[in-house]
Amino acid sequence: MKLLVTVPWGERAGGAENILWAFLRHVDRLRIEPELVFFKDGPFVREVRRLGVQTAVLPSGRLRELPRAARVVRALAELIRREQPDLVLNWSAKTHLYGATAARMASAADRVIWWQHGIPDGHWLDRLATALPTRAIGCYCAEARIAQSRLRPRRPSFVVHPGIDAPALLSQSERVELRSKLELPEARPVIGIVGRLQPSKGQHRLLIALARLTRANYSVHGLIVGGNAYDLSPGYEPYLHRLAGTLGIANHVTFTGQVPNAGQYVPAMDVLVSASTKESFGLVLLEAMAASLPTVAFASGGPREIIEAGRSGLLVEDRTEEGLAAAIERLLLDPELRVRLGEGGRDRFEQRFTADRMTRDLEERLERLCG
Repeated sequence: MKLLVTVPWGERAGGAENILWAFLRHVDRLRIEPELVFFKDGPFVREVRRLGVQTAVLPSGRLRELPRAARVVRALAELIRREQPDLVLNWSAKTHLYGATAARMASAADRVIWWQHGIPDGHWLDRLATALPTRAIGCYCAEARIAQSRLRPRRPSFVVHPGIDAPALLSQSERVELRSKLELPEARPVIGIVGRLQPSKGQHRLLIALARLTRANYSVHGLIVGGNAYDLSPGYEPYLHRLAGTLGIANHVTFTGQVPNAGQYVPAMDVLVSASTKESFGLVLLEAMAASLPTVAFASGGPREIIEAGRSGLLVEDRTEEGLAAAIERLLLDPELRVRLGEGGRDRFEQRFTADRMTRDLEERLERLCG
């Protein structure tokens, strides 16, 4: 089966890119032959080429640059005519606008599918992408699939849960060295969060929860890993620094800024938090679970399907800073619970969320869609 994938990013700075990267590393080339079309050049392109995967780069710029967009669509249509893929997988709503239009020009509109990376809430981009022809829409969780089904016209959809390769585990001495490098206090439990700095990711909620805990005389330290990737929310990072100062916890929080590999900082934590109230998958939860780290997340979207509450992590039904602080407090008071949830998370990861399992599921789904 020949699979053409359109990709909007030139670097791997987020979960959606890393999920595609895991799929490309694990896909059975005897079953599926992938070819990628990038709409932006960058290190991700070169990484994929080193895997021996055929690639092309068609710089698209912004959607509002209509003459440039038209050139990209024509070039992509010619590539589809030449390569004759069995399926065109548009790896985002944005690339679906280009890919579905190009496929129609190439008389291949019936071979198109696309991936919904979020939980759609009626944004114009999701509505426009849904209006274009597709054989099916892929989602990471049932909540995203249900939300997608509310958009019109209603399109067939399916769920494939994400998966990752288990990260290398650090020895105790390596963990101490990492915490020392970050200048984290030795005696305080480190409560961490990982992700690009955007309001939807909820880093401000963690700061407010940490402030509540410090006022209650808990000795904790926050670790915020990530920066303003893709310049999506340029004012949010300065706001977080101001908020930490206003809350009186500036000396209790470490910001790493944008880093090339955020996952390598997870072992420095004692508890990992996902503070998004609308998270479609939560890849960093898998990284923490694979490292036997206890996790706390709001009970919605992907986290609700990833975590078994009380067995492989804690789910916060009360989606407030107070509820988040209470869940963290529960872990601070019960070291045995932290160990038990860490072990349960590792078991859950190995059973359900490996990169190999995800790839096999996606291969089977693509083959069924291809017929």
